[in-house]
Amino acid sequence: YSYTMILIAAVDDRFGMTFNSRRQSRDSVMLARICELSAGGHLWMNSYTYKLFSDNNPPENIVVDEGFLLNAPKGAFCFVENVSVKACADRTEKIYLFKWNRSYPGDVFFDLDLSDREMIFTEDFQGSSHKKITMEVYE
Repeated sequence: YSYTMILIAAVDDRFGMTFNSRRQSRDSVMLARICELSAGGHLWMNSYTYKLFSDNNPPENIVVDEGFLLNAPKGAFCFVENVSVKACADRTEKIYLFKWNRSYPGDVFFDLDLSDREMIFTEDFQGSSHKKITMEVYE
């Protein structure tokens, strides 16, 4: 693949993205950050994830596509909640992980190996649902 994407995911301490078939990414402060990160580009996601944005005047840069991880163009932001990202490893230039700093029972996990990636930035902030959310950025 000659194109690369930017992955975004919200995970617990065990890299779980959903638990009891529910998302871990409903925090409104985190969602605002994701919108800021992707401003000026497109934010690709599936219809499951779009439900987070559809109630509150969704940003115009959102692209809903069930095959978004395959169809997103070079440089696109891809917000992942309930699908495997392992097959995208060679097409991923940057990863934004929003960590909840706690463990939940997991159903779907962020399955991209980060051991060969460099963490280039980390920041803690207070969310609307969690006192501390850690944003980590990998290249």
